[in-house]
Parts: sequence; C-alpha cells; structure tokens
Amino acid sequence: MEQNPLTIHLFSAPWPLFNRPSIQLGTLKAYLELKAAPVKVQAHHFYLNVAEALGYPVYQAISEKTWPAESVYAALLFPGMAQKAERLFMRECRKHPSLKKLDFTNLTQKVKSATDSYLDNLPLESPLLAGFSICLCQMTSSLYSIRRLKTRFPHLPIVVGGSNFAGPSARGLLEVFPEVDFVIVGEGELPLVSLAQALCHGDSHASAGSIGGVVSRAQGHFEGSQPPFHQLEDLTDLPMPDYSEYFQTLQGFEPQKRFFPTLLVEASRGCWWRKGESSGNFKGCAFCNLNLQWKGYRFKRPEKVVREANELTSRHQVLSLAFADNILPSGEKGELFRGLQGCGKDFRIFGEIRARTSHSALQAMRKSGLEEVQVGIESLSTSLLSKMNKGTTALDNLQIMRDCEELGIVSVSNLLLRFPASDEKDVEETLRTLEFAMPFRPLRRVFFWLGLGSPIHEDLESFGIRKAFNHPHYGQILPSNLVQRMRLMVQGYRGDHAVQKKLWHPVEKALRVWEKSYERLQEKDKKRPILSYRDGRDFLIITQRRWQEEPAVHRLTGASRAIYLYCTMHRALQDILTQFPRLHEDPVRSFLAMLVGKRLMYRENDRYLSLAVRAPSSPCGNFTGGKEPRGDHCSTS
Repeated sequence: MEQNPLTIHLFSAPWPLFNRPSIQLGTLKAYLELKAAPVKVQAHHFYLNVAEALGYPVYQAISEKTWPAESVYAALLFPGMAQKAERLFMRECRKHPSLKKLDFTNLTQKVKSATDSYLDNLPLESPLLAGFSICLCQMTSSLYSIRRLKTRFPHLPIVVGGSNFAGPSARGLLEVFPEVDFVIVGEGELPLVSLAQALCHGDSHASAGSIGGVVSRAQGHFEGSQPPFHQLEDLTDLPMPDYSEYFQTLQGFEPQKRFFPTLLVEASRGCWWRKGESSGNFKGCAFCNLNLQWKGYRFKRPEKVVREANELTSRHQVLSLAFADNILPSGEKGELFRGLQGCGKDFRIFGEIRARTSHSALQAMRKSGLEEVQVGIESLSTSLLSKMNKGTTALDNLQIMRDCEELGIVSVSNLLLRFPASDEKDVEETLRTLEFAMPFRPLRRVFFWLGLGSPIHEDLESFGIRKAFNHPHYGQILPSNLVQRMRLMVQGYRGDHAVQKKLWHPVEKALRVWEKSYERLQEKDKKRPILSYRDGRDFLIITQRRWQEEPAVHRLTGASRAIYLYCTMHRALQDILTQFPRLHEDPVRSFLAMLVGKRLMYRENDRYLSLAVRAPSSPCGNFTGGKEPRGDHCSTS
C-alpha cells in the first residue's frame, strides 16, 4: 500500500448548484485523508462538467426543479421510461420561459455525452471504494453514474449516503439496485473511515456491514425501522473542507466559462429548533425532514468557522460564502459574525436564519457581509404557524421582513401554501397580513409536499391525512416494481388536496399582485424603499410609494414621532403606555388604529409594529423636482 496506495473516489452527480463546490465531498475528502491514511481520496464534482456542457443558465434552471432534474437521467437510466419522463419534464416546465422550449431528446443526449465522457475517462488506479453523496435531485443521476461505473469495474465496491437515502430508504435501495453494495445512514465521516479500513484488510462485505452506520447488501437488513447512527460527537474534529478538485476542473474550462464560485462553509449540523420546543408529540417544524441524517444538534466553535472561512477564501481567492447549515447557530451568531468582520475582508455571505433574529444581531451580520438570507417564514398566519410548530407569529415574520428591507439584506424566503388542515381562518389571516407586507420583498410561493420521516409523515391522522405513499411522479421516472419496493423521500398522500387548492387560490392571486407591484415600484427607483421614513429630530416624514398612484406622505410630530420610532421593534400596548406615561390610553389607541388603517403599522392582538424603514441617506435628496410629493398628513394632539 505504501508503494501504490489504494484510492477512494467520491462523486457528486448533477444537480447541485453549479457555482458551489460540494461541501459533502470537500469535508469527507479532508477527513478521510486525515484519518484513513495511507488511503488516497479523489473528489469528483462532475456536476460542474455537465453544467459547462449544457450551459450554465439551462443547468441552473433545471437544478432548481426536482422533477425535471430527476426526469433527465431517468430517461437514460431506464430507456423504457423515456416517454413518461419527457411528459413529466415538459409538464413541470410548461411555465418556465426557457425550459419549456427545450428539446428533451437533445437535452438528454447532451447530458449523457458529458456524463459518459467524464466517467469513461476516469483513471481509476487501485480503486478501493467509490462513494456517492445523494441528496435532493441527485437520485437518478447518481444511479445512472453508478451503473456506468459498475460496467467498467464490476468488482468495485459502491457506497452511497446523503439525505436522499436516510433512515428507512436505505433498505429499499439495496433491494432494488444490485450495483450498490453499501448504504451509509447518517453522516459519513466515521462510517467511511471504518469501511475503508475494513476493505483494506480484506474483510468481506458482510462483516463490513456490521460497522456502525453502514448497511450492507450482504447483511441484507438491520434491526428496527431506523439503523444505528455512527457520528462525530464534536465537530471540532473536522478538518477544513478540501475543494481542490472543483477548482482544478473550473480552471480547465475555457476562459469565458470560468466564474467566481461561492464557497460553502459549515457551522453546525442538525437543527437547534428541532432539539428545543415541541408541539404535541413532535419537535421542530412539522413539515421538515431535513435532519434525518443527524442525531441531535452540534456546532463548531465560532473561531474555528472564522478560521476556515478566512483560509478558504484566501486559498481560492474568492469572497462569496454560503453557510450550509439548515439554521445558523443561535447563541454563537454574535461571536461568529464579529469574527468574520474581523477578517478584514469584503465577504458576501448567505445563511438561513429564524424569524426571531433580532435587528441588532441582523445588523451585526450585515456588517460582516451578510447579503442574502433565507428566513424560516413559511406563513403569514399566526394560527397556521402554530399548526406548523414554527414557534413564531405573523408579527415576528413581518418584523424580520422589515429589518431585512431596512438593512439591505435580500430575503429569499418562502410562503408555504396548501398546508394540510389549513382552514378559512388561516387563509383570511394570511390575506390580511399580505396587505401590510406589500412594501417588502415578496415571498416565494411554494406548495406543501410531504417528506418521508417528517413529523407530519409520522402523525398523519393529526393533519387530516388518511394515507401516505411514494409520490405518483416517481411512477413517471422509475419502473413500477421499483417504486413499490422503495420508500422515497417525496411522498404523496390522500387528504384534503382539492379543498386546500380552492382555499388558497385567493392567496395565490394576492401573491401575484404583490410580485407585480414590488417589481414595478423597484423598476422606478431601486434605491428607495417602498415605505420609508426620514427623521427630522422632532418630526418624522413617512413616504408611502404606491403602484399606479402618487406617493402618500405622512408627517408625525412630537409624541407621535416618538411612538412610531419606538415601535420599529414590535411592542405591546402596555409597553408603549409605560414608555410614554404622560399619554392617555384612549388617544394612543386611536392614533395606533389610524396608523394601522393607513398600513403604516401592523397590529397583532395588542402588539404593534411600525412598518416604514429608515430611508438611506443621499446627498442629492430623496425626491426629484425640488419639492415633496403631495400626500396625507397624520398627527395627534
């Protein structure tokens, strides 16, 4: 082995985002080279090669849609399913301006040519093991690639892992795909090291399958519905991810096809919200199945994350970072982002956060380079948020939307429609809240889908679901005998589909109006918020830009100004009265009600939030033409 070390080959097949190296491969490569020496590790981010062959815009568009992505390789993996796969692809892409014009046959041939060329020309010298990380949108592409590799190397052990085959899905994969020898359940570092060592010593597949976190074809089964995990106790043991092969591939492209990637970093695994409060018999968000591959919640020390971000960006000379965490650590965010700011680099950072992130914390994150976030909003109805076990309210969600708008942070967050057991109250509250959300960046419309292993899936009856099964779309991309023998991550169900579709139709219409209004107003002036204020020290001017109407301008003076500024963080009425003891309750209530009526403030129960954001300063002023536009005048005596 010292003369000719064996090699582990790690693969990430399409369709991850092309402009990000795979953190799964980068982390596993670094850990295996540290712990499984003298075994060598080669990482193959070959989705990047496919993206280059297709053209980045086409690849990007496909990678954002689960069923079209799975359809492409399904047609190659099972030629008999090609016509069904094509129909599914075209149906799912009928509203996409560029994808709906694609010739499916030509598309699949380009994908096949790029994939086969990469796999057939791999110099696999002394291969010990080939491992595939399979997450959402990577099932058929990985299985096609595995079959192709097995044709070249019939005796090469194949191991798969990743979120797509967590928990009960592992058994089904081994039963229906003979090319796969091992499945890792849970995270891969410790199981892969043990598996590599066992294979190096010539252990049989059956004995290798007795390793914690590894299910073997020779073993054939495991006890109970959930196989045992074998995971790191402390993420401090993880070395910095190694992305060298990704950048080598990118550098080999023609100059016009090179770009500056976004580096993935990791601060935690699992979800601290799932670990915490519970609703009924479950913890975490009711619809979420993103954390099945981990047990509990763990995080790296902030200084380690900062050091890795600093070293990675210096090594690869890029400044864009994306946190791979399902949710950024709670108590450590302050120290983490202060450390990133201390690097003295102009980072551009993406992360996922909870709606109850404070304005001060968000401001500190913005100073360190946070430019884009996905906030766990999901709903603008407090009653529905309770059913989802989000632990937040509509008021919390409006607060974070307002704060992002004020700080110049792009929020790419979702509004989840057609949630099972939603009722008219949920929809009415959503429609009402939408009227107040209009000044902020629109939420992305997404429809509920049932995830295998999610709290809803484990408690169907409580959400009005009669039966769950593999989503019918799998029948368009996989042979029926395979679908019947596997448990797949996207589930279909019998429930209140028709009721929910009709119920949420008004919200869909309102979302389209929101999107159009925001887009048109931004076209006129992207630098000016739609609802903003300028402070005159003892008076406040609020400008309310409106689509197809002249702006409305409001002036608040004295205590009116002070109350409005005090409520830029949502406040209870009693807190307002305590803060301003000289004011009587009735006129304060009347004043607040007036502001709510003009959509300048939002009320939930007896809590109030001022919606206008501070206007950015401009040496040329906020208006053109030398005078302010006409509008309403609000004041209290």
